[in-house]
Formats: sequence, C-alpha cells, structure tokens
Amino acid sequence: MGKVLVEKLLRSCPDVNALYILVRPKAGQSMSERVQDMMKCKLFDRVREDNPDFHQKIIPISSELMQPGLAISPEDVQTLTSCINIVFHCAATIRFDEPLKHALQLNVIATQQLLSLAQQMQHLQAFIHISTAYANCNRRHIDEVIYPPPVEPKKLIDSLEWMDDNIIRDITPRLIGDRPNTYTYTKALAECVVQQESGKLNIGIIRPSIVGASWQEPFPGWIDNFNGPSGVFIAAGKGILRTMRASNDAVADLIPVDVVINLTLAAGWYTAVHRPKTALVYNCTTGGINPFHWGEIEHHVMSTFKRNPLEQAFRRPNANITSNYLINQYWILVSHKFPALIYDLFLRLSGQKPQMMRIFNRLHKAIGLLEYFSSQDWEWNSDNMNMLMSQLSAEDKKTFNFDVRQLNWPEYIENYCIGTKKYVLNEDMSDIPAARQHLRKLRNIRYTFNTVLLVFIWRVFIARSQMARNIWYFVVSLCFKFLSYFRASSTLTQ
Repeated sequence: MGKVLVEKLLRSCPDVNALYILVRPKAGQSMSERVQDMMKCKLFDRVREDNPDFHQKIIPISSELMQPGLAISPEDVQTLTSCINIVFHCAATIRFDEPLKHALQLNVIATQQLLSLAQQMQHLQAFIHISTAYANCNRRHIDEVIYPPPVEPKKLIDSLEWMDDNIIRDITPRLIGDRPNTYTYTKALAECVVQQESGKLNIGIIRPSIVGASWQEPFPGWIDNFNGPSGVFIAAGKGILRTMRASNDAVADLIPVDVVINLTLAAGWYTAVHRPKTALVYNCTTGGINPFHWGEIEHHVMSTFKRNPLEQAFRRPNANITSNYLINQYWILVSHKFPALIYDLFLRLSGQKPQMMRIFNRLHKAIGLLEYFSSQDWEWNSDNMNMLMSQLSAEDKKTFNFDVRQLNWPEYIENYCIGTKKYVLNEDMSDIPAARQHLRKLRNIRYTFNTVLLVFIWRVFIARSQMARNIWYFVVSLCFKFLSYFRASSTLTQ
C-alpha cells in the first residue's frame, strides 16, 4: 500500500511540497538506490508523464523498525519534527505466522515510537494509522470503535522482553486466545496504543479487509506481490492449486488497494481540517455494501485464466472450493500430492532436483493460514466511511473515489487475474496464443493418461473377474437401453 499511497499523493495532490518516506537500509544498496528502483516501477508511469521530475519530491529517511527510536538519526529527527504536516503509518509485518516477539516489535513497539516522534512534530495536523478489519476478528459484528485490548500492551512488552524465544513460542497460543494468528493479535494491541495517544494528536484509524489489486488507479489490476489472494490466484492459474477449503457462500471481503488509499487520504484531510475530539475509525470493507462470495470468485478466476492462461502452466486451471474437511483432504491427496510425487520422480530420473512436493507443502501452509478468513463471515459497521463520503465535494468524490457500491466484481476479478500475469509474473499478453497451445497440450496429455488408466484398470480388475465383467455388461446394457429409449422418445415427439 505504501507505493500506491506515494503515487496517489504525487499524482492527485501536486501542491504537496515533499514526501518523507522511512526506508530500511539494505546491504549493498543505498536508500537513494532503493527509492530510485521503486520509482522505475510501472505504477508511476502516469505520474512520470505529468511530471518527469517527480522523484525530487521524495526524500528517503534511513529507519529500522526493529531498533530503538526507529534508528532515525538526530539530524533527520530535527528535519521531521520541523516540517511534517501529516503522518501516514502503514509499515507493519503482514505475515500471519510471524513469531509473537517479532510481530510485537514491528506492529506495536514501532507504532509507539512513531507516535512518540509525532508528538514532537511542531506542525503536525493528522496522524493516520493503517490497521486491519480483522484486528477484532474474534467478534462477529465489528463497529467503528477501538475495542479493549486482549492484554495491556505495556505489560506484554515488559513480560516478553526477558523471556526466551522457545518459551514465547510455547505460550503464544494461550496469549492470542480466540484470534487466529499473531498478526491480528498485535494489530489489536497497536490500535490500543494509538488510542492512548489520541488525546494529544489528531488521529484516524483505517481498517481495510483483504487488500487486493487496484480497481481503477493508476490503472486496473495493478499488483506487485504474492500476498493475500494474489498468490492463491496464481497457483490456481498455474494449475498447481486444485482444491481449497473455504465456504462457497462466505463473503470474500476483498478491498481494492486504490480504494483503501483514497479513503486514507480523505481521512487525512478530514482529521486535519475538522480535528475530531476522539480518534475516528473507518472500516474499509465491501461485504456489507457490495458483497461477493468465494464461490463466485472461484468461477471468475477459473474462467479468466482459461481465456488468458499463464505461461508454462503445470496443469489446466481447474480449482474447486469445498467446506468439507474430508473431501478437501481427498482432493489434496489425489490432485496435489500424488501428481507432485510423480513429477518429482520424473525429475529425479532425468537428473534434475525434485521440487514439486516442496512447492505443494508451501502452498498447503499458505492456504491453511487463509482458511479462517475464507470459511466465515463478519459484519462491519461503515457509518464513518459513509459520513466521510458525504463530506467530500463532487470533484473530490471522483478524485478520491472509495464508493465500493460502484465496483463491478466480475470485471474487477478479471483485471486482478490479468494483473497478476502482467505485473507479478511479468508475462507478455502477446504470448497468450502460445499459452493456450500449451493448455491444449496438457489437455491431450490428460486424455491420454485417462485412457491408459482405464485400459489398465480393465486389464487388471475387470477382465480377470467374472463378477466384475457381469457388472460392467449390466451397466453398459442399461446405458444402451436408456439411449434407445431417448432416441425413440425423440422420434415420437417429432
């Protein structure tokens, strides 16, 4: 979301003098080089056309969220405290299986330290914190309020400071309780930390649900990572993913990244201008306004990838969703593990390193982490989001559009899938005919394999057993009689 936020500010807010972004140092690459690499991304093409020198507005600040004081130098602290007007805090770890101590450092302690820095900023007008709609996923109905934390953040931080990593790992399940992972747990704690500072700062909290590819801006379908549903869509398009445990009727609360950013900027404006007495929370979701279900997503993802296939697919796209644990395990065995073993055997015989079973194991782990969110529904109140929309002028409603009632889901899912092909996998759309030819080749291989398997079963089981032959002939005769009856009925009707 950080890249999209920077792009939107540069393109739609040309009067902004400078953007200071906290950049983590990386071995062998300076901060300036990292920012330059980011600016070369296709995401910034529209900004580049309007202002080729846009990069001059971006000022990188060396920072490390895991270090005291965010590792910001005294000179940079002085610069930030003297000129910053609005802070957008969207840095966090989004790994669901992050060790608790690490997640606490990145999502809670870093937020505390940034709030401490914000209190020193002489001209600060708003502090906008990006949380998640699932921070309180242990509730079925979620209002736009900050709920009491599962534990006092300071007490937990002090307790974990002296504990061994093994002890923390052992007690993590009991600490997070009815939340599914350390991500949602620490995000709830971070909201509490932000609330504790809301009396001194003008604060807004944005809670997006499952963030997906862009809807409209800067162009449809932009995405550059495997996070969230993107990796699942790609695995399904490649024919690797064939089954997923989810509820077909559960709402898939996807939210386009540009919708989140537009709401974030609008909330920044409202917070700075109107200065609410308490921190306003904005549930940025689609399920209660324009719902779409996992079963519908499955259909549109499969149909899109059959029309616009990915290159070098492992199998033809044909994933299905089931909420039944036993059925899901059956298809994992038949459609995932068995083909992976055969393919790895082929690789070994050809002198190559086996890899498919390792890929499937990673896929199963990732899918398992998503099951909690794809198997149930939540209800999010969106009164504050509606209020904010009503405060915008007609022009601003177009420039900063976050009205998800206008979202056409089938069109969005198609653009999303094509976006994963173009921007994540860097595949050329001109190569689609070759990809389609590859799918036809895979189809023919499948038909050949099924025919050989049928002949094998006949020779091994049916041809050697009188009872099996009798059953086979009975079934065939029934089919023949049905066909004869159907033809006779058709003739009489004519």
